[in-house]
Amino acid sequence: MTTTTRTSSRRSVLRAGVVAAAGAASAGLVVADARPSAAAVPPRSNPFLLGVASGDPTPDGFVLWTRLALDPLAPDGLGGMPTSTYGVVWQVATDERFADVVKAGVATADPAWAHSAHVEVRGLQPGREYFYRFRLGRHLSAPGRAVTAPAAGTLPSALQMAFVSCSNLPAGYFTAYGALAAERPDVVLHLGDYQYEGGGDGVGRHHAGPETTTLAGYRQRYAQYKTDPDLQAAHAAAPWLAVWDDHEVDNNYADDVPERAADAPTFLQRRAAAYRAYYENMPLRRSSLPQGPDLQLYRRVAFGDLATFHMLDTRQYRDDQACGDGYKDCPDAADPARSLPGAAQEAWLLDGFRRSRARWDLLGQQVFFGRRDRDASEEATVVSMDAWDGYPASRRRVTQGWVDAGVRNPVVLTGDVHAHWASDLYLDYDEPGEVVGSELITSSITSGGDGYDEADGTHPWAEWNPNLRFWTNLRGYVSTTVTPTELTARYRCVPYVSSPGAEAFTRATFVLDDGERGLRQTQDAPQRSATLRAAGRTDAQKIADTLRSETGGDAS
Repeated sequence: MTTTTRTSSRRSVLRAGVVAAAGAASAGLVVADARPSAAAVPPRSNPFLLGVASGDPTPDGFVLWTRLALDPLAPDGLGGMPTSTYGVVWQVATDERFADVVKAGVATADPAWAHSAHVEVRGLQPGREYFYRFRLGRHLSAPGRAVTAPAAGTLPSALQMAFVSCSNLPAGYFTAYGALAAERPDVVLHLGDYQYEGGGDGVGRHHAGPETTTLAGYRQRYAQYKTDPDLQAAHAAAPWLAVWDDHEVDNNYADDVPERAADAPTFLQRRAAAYRAYYENMPLRRSSLPQGPDLQLYRRVAFGDLATFHMLDTRQYRDDQACGDGYKDCPDAADPARSLPGAAQEAWLLDGFRRSRARWDLLGQQVFFGRRDRDASEEATVVSMDAWDGYPASRRRVTQGWVDAGVRNPVVLTGDVHAHWASDLYLDYDEPGEVVGSELITSSITSGGDGYDEADGTHPWAEWNPNLRFWTNLRGYVSTTVTPTELTARYRCVPYVSSPGAEAFTRATFVLDDGERGLRQTQDAPQRSATLRAAGRTDAQKIADTLRSETGGDAS
């Protein structure tokens, strides 16, 4: 990324123009459960081709989502739907046959919002499994499963949680989503790169349309991803807590600074289109309704006194990457004024630490939190300017915040880097002292393509980065069980994504014990096939593969 000089006046003028342009559409949103002003004739064919989803559970409800489409890949992004506004019936039941419907209503699917429907269901029982579906005319959607959060002040015996990241459709098949769906967890965290903005072909699959820069393009891209059966199954299996990273908009963007300096004059317009499409396609509450190029995404979700999820947005408010981005030894990155989440979100997070009474405080966020120095020498520290390594003062403030607040069990959950990692965390990585927390990093669903494995689960960087405990370059997700006494993380992998049908397996298992700092490994899966081995790869090749997988291109 080219570093671009920004001023508050430039940002304010651009943002004001984009907000004004989007104002009419935002003001015209018909909220969920409101009936349309005029009856519309239901379409003759099934309009539920994009599936269903739920999200952001509370003790008395959750968000339900669907989006109507007859031709998902229509270039105008409107899914082949007429310009009519539809009233979509929704139902919530206690059983999969819908014999006991406990809540029902009508949600509005407005063409101004790509015929998406968001329903904020309330009045349900805490800590309970429910099933939901939508109906339009004679057409029924596939059913979905959702779980309400436990009641405030209670300590449930267990929470089943999985987290995922980085699903690039041309890079392979979404087999890992299907394996996750089969687990039927209580909640799924999606930590960014739900879709990729680029065009082009891949392994058996290709993006419809060119690189996404317009509202029509982003809408079409989301619709294409949502036709994938494994992704639909993962959405239907459990409520999601979704946050974005960069590829939902533009690779490695930072606030109002795009990857390419030439795109800067129109970037906020592009960001407004991307944010609007993200809202239209995710099970988000009205509190996340976009306002031009702005969307409130960071939020807290509690599961009784067992766990609090602090869901972060590390793109919308960050200072630009230092030294032109990439892996650098960059003294400018250490400027204490620089922040990755932005000053306001940092303050919100630290306040959340001080107020927390949860057994486990879990930070759902996007980019690597602990150090990954790729230079073995003591003369230089070569780290990613796009990750928390590029904002060390900001990282120190957040880490010191949970230490000072006496957070009982701080755990950072991360995506972005297209490989499984496990890392302990320190206050000072130059002089590591006691471990003050741990980080669990999920691999990608497909980004990076078919991966490879090492029998000992060790990356070459671990030799001089003592926090790095485990690594594999296979694709997959992380499945966890959270109890009052421990958090168990299973690193789930698939041996390939270049064709469908791979069997998922657990590559490694780590445990965090209540009140103890540091990861405890309990299981290593044996090699399933010689094809998983990094046969003959030198350390230099492994490092290059790591960088190439993360960047999606050359590792130079």
